[in-house]
Amino acid sequence: MDQASNNPPPGERQDPPGPGTTPTCYRHPDRQTGVRCTRCDRPICPDCMVSASVGFHCPECVRAGSGPGRGPASTRPRTIAGGTITADPRLITKILIAINVAVFIAIQVNDRLLDHLVLVGSWPPRDMVPPGLPYHPTDGIAAGQWYLLVTSMFAHQAVWHIVFNMLSLWWLGGPLEAALGRARFLTLYLVSGLAGGALTYLLAAPSQASLGASGAIYGLFGATAVLVRRLRYDMRPVIALLVINLIFTFSISGIAWQAHIGGLIGGVAMAYAMVHAPRERRSLVQWGTCAVVLVAVVVVIVARTATIT
Repeated sequence: MDQASNNPPPGERQDPPGPGTTPTCYRHPDRQTGVRCTRCDRPICPDCMVSASVGFHCPECVRAGSGPGRGPASTRPRTIAGGTITADPRLITKILIAINVAVFIAIQVNDRLLDHLVLVGSWPPRDMVPPGLPYHPTDGIAAGQWYLLVTSMFAHQAVWHIVFNMLSLWWLGGPLEAALGRARFLTLYLVSGLAGGALTYLLAAPSQASLGASGAIYGLFGATAVLVRRLRYDMRPVIALLVINLIFTFSISGIAWQAHIGGLIGGVAMAYAMVHAPRERRSLVQWGTCAVVLVAVVVVIVARTATIT
């Protein structure tokens, strides 16, 4: 949304807030923030803050210093995690929602498609094989169908399931994409989903099928908590929302809690590296941590496959 009408002229500061009040972003008056531009001291929210060698700068000061599109890459506007500031900070979020909805519609049209997308460790179950015969699954991850770890992240069968996941993706994805940048946000989403699938494969019964973006969504929950703490915002709303979701996870039957926990752990680990990485080694720490989580996923899958087959 264009907020240009709310922007004060470059160099002009807002009046300081009254005693005991939390300042709001000078470009987004509806957002409270505890971060200020280190050049002009204006309060800025995550969507507006540009990482600098010391603290954060507002877009106006960045433009005044180097001009849009000019100057070396180190002086161009960057997000808190070092990503590029874009005109549409929700583009990847919208694309992910579109993919999920498209797959859901395809499943409603042809429900047999679900058998080729759902995450399952092995099929048929071992107890269906006559005693004395070797067990060789013909379907599932143990049979080499690793792609199920990806396809299951975008497959939903129940309406309530996709509605909950897509609303969560919209609410959490937009701010995270704006704060991390597109590439980091997409990596966080996909690797969190893989981590959730890997833990499900490890702990659930091999023939138990699971599906949905919940592992990736819980990765976004964990990343949001990390980002809120990094920005020194009030964490109570985020913690309360996460606790409520975890209560539902363990109190309702039929939910793959393993995917939720796996995605949450992976999301927290990657997000912590993304927002706390030292500036001089930012890329190495960020992408290195994502690679470590991905390697852990592969190790879990290989080890579990060995025990099944």
